[in-house]
Amino acid sequence: MLKSMPHCQLDLQFTHSLPYGAVIRDGGVQFVIFSRSATEMRLLLYDNVEDMNPVEVINFDPKKHRWGDIWSVFVPSVDAGQLYHFQASGPNDPNRGMRFDSNARLIDPYAKALAGEFQDSSDGIIRPPKCVVVDDYFDWAGDRHLNRDLSETIIYEMHVRGFTKHDSSGVEHPGSYLGVIEKIPYLQSLGVTAVELMPVHEFPIRDVAGNVLERPNYWGYDPLAFFAPHRGYSASKKPGAQVNEFKQMVKALHEAGIEVILDVVFNHTNEGNEHGPTLSFKGLENSVYYMLEKDQRYYKNYSGCGNTINGNHPIVREMIFHCLRHWVHNYHIDGFRFDLASILSRDRSGNLVPNPPLVEAIGEDPLLADTKIIAEAWDAAGAYQVGSFGDDRWAEWNGLYRDDVRKYWRGDNGMRGSMATRLSGSADLYQPGGRLPWSSINFITSHDGFTLNDLVSYRDKHNLANGEDNRDGDNHNISDNLGIEGPTKNPVIDQLRLRQIKNMLATLLLSQGVPMIVAGDEFRRTQGGNNNAYCQDNEVSWLDWNLVKENKELIRFCRCLIEFRRHQPAVRRQQFLSGVPNQQDGWSDVSWYSPRGTAIDWHKDEHAIMCLLSAPSANEDPAGAGRDVLLMINSGGLSSRFMLPTIAKTREWRLFADTSLPAPNDIYPRMDEGPLLGSSCTHTVPYKSLAVFVADR
Repeated sequence: MLKSMPHCQLDLQFTHSLPYGAVIRDGGVQFVIFSRSATEMRLLLYDNVEDMNPVEVINFDPKKHRWGDIWSVFVPSVDAGQLYHFQASGPNDPNRGMRFDSNARLIDPYAKALAGEFQDSSDGIIRPPKCVVVDDYFDWAGDRHLNRDLSETIIYEMHVRGFTKHDSSGVEHPGSYLGVIEKIPYLQSLGVTAVELMPVHEFPIRDVAGNVLERPNYWGYDPLAFFAPHRGYSASKKPGAQVNEFKQMVKALHEAGIEVILDVVFNHTNEGNEHGPTLSFKGLENSVYYMLEKDQRYYKNYSGCGNTINGNHPIVREMIFHCLRHWVHNYHIDGFRFDLASILSRDRSGNLVPNPPLVEAIGEDPLLADTKIIAEAWDAAGAYQVGSFGDDRWAEWNGLYRDDVRKYWRGDNGMRGSMATRLSGSADLYQPGGRLPWSSINFITSHDGFTLNDLVSYRDKHNLANGEDNRDGDNHNISDNLGIEGPTKNPVIDQLRLRQIKNMLATLLLSQGVPMIVAGDEFRRTQGGNNNAYCQDNEVSWLDWNLVKENKELIRFCRCLIEFRRHQPAVRRQQFLSGVPNQQDGWSDVSWYSPRGTAIDWHKDEHAIMCLLSAPSANEDPAGAGRDVLLMINSGGLSSRFMLPTIAKTREWRLFADTSLPAPNDIYPRMDEGPLLGSSCTHTVPYKSLAVFVADR
């Protein structure tokens, strides 16, 4: 660590102009940063995280340390662990988009780790967390990407802190990357193949004055530094420890056969609008990093968070690429989910454009070729591109799947056709563009909205705890409380809620496409009706592991469905279902019937539907493990008697799952153990339930 010394004793020399950031080289560290309009650049060095002021300030010599718009200085005798900020002088003319502040301590946009908190700013100087020089070395012991096909993926969306922070988690390192490692046996037992981590790049823990945030951004959608794993999820408080701990977590998950997908937020930053602080990008090149209005004093706000990253500016596009490659190369990340990805489709003026350079380049980037690329294909300004985002390299969160499945199981009229379309992989959205079923990331709940338990327990949001008078959060929840708002001791209502949870889990895991489950939905996690718990860093959001024991039968049901999906290619086809009968026996890959076993009339307003999925051919299922699958689904308010269609009577059918039955008869882990369908070839499906049969061997 550099000790305070007279400036003249530092042997400052130029050696490299790239890459950006703080790069360890023989004998010292190269500090490199971009700024086109800065007139002066300084490097501030600190000995300790608690230091209010730097022990040394190094001035860049424009004649020696600037090449084009890149400032670079080599500082000898410093190493990993060195703490630093940048500081830039330049024009402060908001009407021209310039917001330089010569007193601002600036976070390096390429910082690989941050340390500490915002410190007291009563003197008018904002002191953000300090940047840390990081040594990227880690013994991966041969670890590589798992490269599981997206069509075989089952995603588990989770929050690193919330996953183990609750006292009931029983881990040694609660709320941390290491805590996740301790819970890997549970993830393995559930059978999910990938975790999708809510934002882990740096975001604020305290406000710019160093005070505890009144409404903390618990979710993490408030970026400070895109290259740095969040320090708040590290068990150790040593500066930079989060880098090693994050890598330990990824390595351990890979060893368990679980991929790691990151939720990344390249749409805005914590600096906010014209009233927000200068922490990094504003103080380096404001008009490059952000989209500005014609009056350049103001920021375009397609993110709903005050500013919008100028993703299709070449400089910013380069930074985003470097960042994605950094996470893939240095952290072995298996994929990315892009928050409010439609912003990446906007040009430098904010217009939505076809073939946006950034979206196209991400899909074509050679280093990202083995990764999963998923878009949240909308933004906060009205863009909605579900079904049309990017090319066939991109998958998408399918918001229509969520809405249609919710409506169907709520019992809305006229939803039978939509339900069939979503079960079939949403060909209406993806097939016209030459895409495949895995383009659809199917989900019924996500971090944003009700939990699955709350979806069937509340008609209205209950967000008063957020301190915004219940104005925040979506009012369009497509939910139902089934008779009583919130928790109930009425066993009839509670059992119906459990049945509805099973219905939606079964629908999700038996649909063509890629299922995403939210952590805790498999054991009825509740947020008390809060559908926007972004600021609830407490037991509202943390997973209560006591519920695992209380709801072990639901976990069993979910686990069996996951196992079924992983071994039955009929429910995860590589190609869209055609419905065309073959010439051998007249079977097709999918057939739809009314409960009477007759051809379905899609114009008739009924709730019950029957689906017959045939086992794939040897080309799709070389192991020959696939079974024919028969679904009987009834979201209506009355029981429905289903009759086998004539073609299905050539098979014997065993019950695999029936959501109306109590455990353990609700599902059969060994498919050959379920009861055979009787000689009458009929089965009664009670109201709001479904039954799944598999062809007997």
